[in-house]
Amino acid sequence: MKRKFSYTILFSALFATIVAANMLIFDKEPPSIPETNEPDYTYLSKYTPLSHFDHHFREAADTLQYDWTLIAAIAFTESRFDSTAISAAGARGVMQMMPKTMRGMEIPDSLHMDSRTNIMAAAELLASLEKHYRYISNPDERLNFVLAAYNAGFGHINDAMRLAHKHGKNKYRWNGNVDSFLIYKSLPEYYTDTLCRNGEFKDWKQTLSFVKKVRRHWKRFSKRQEEYSDSIKELILTDSTKRIMQ
Repeated sequence: MKRKFSYTILFSALFATIVAANMLIFDKEPPSIPETNEPDYTYLSKYTPLSHFDHHFREAADTLQYDWTLIAAIAFTESRFDSTAISAAGARGVMQMMPKTMRGMEIPDSLHMDSRTNIMAAAELLASLEKHYRYISNPDERLNFVLAAYNAGFGHINDAMRLAHKHGKNKYRWNGNVDSFLIYKSLPEYYTDTLCRNGEFKDWKQTLSFVKKVRRHWKRFSKRQEEYSDSIKELILTDSTKRIMQ
């Protein structure tokens, strides 16, 4: 019994040979099989972004015993996260550092507006102020003095502390004590006192406001981080199919 010749098989073999030869002649790759895409996942960062400088704030916080959101709160209060800001007094950058202070840290003028340098310099200043007021045992109270000195300079804050002590107030407490005598340093009968080594201080409103604003923004930023952390915990508990970036 003779087998029937299959023209279909012959034609298929001939076509395959032509295609293979064409690939060799023109050095072409055979068409690839499309890959199956992974299903979409929801990626979550491990904190809520506050600014474009968060990575610098977090790096700077490594040198301090502060929450990184506190440094962010100082930056927001000082410049609203504006790295190009220059105040009327000459303070520069996102942390509003004074050129004189940065030169004292041996930072060249060309880097004064560099965001990372500006933030790290501020962190160094905060660390030095923390050390300066280490004798104030209550850390929450000590923070008030550190913030006030960051804004006004520790010389004026130290003058106010000496005046508070002289007039029977607690020189280790800010509210209702040292802050009042920082105000009095705008009056001749106080800033001419021999205890005042840094003379008159007119910008007390700015300093008192600065301390309050930083604390308010810090509380808000910290709460935002806590709420986000709680939402991630809830997500993990309720939906194990989500991929979480830790």
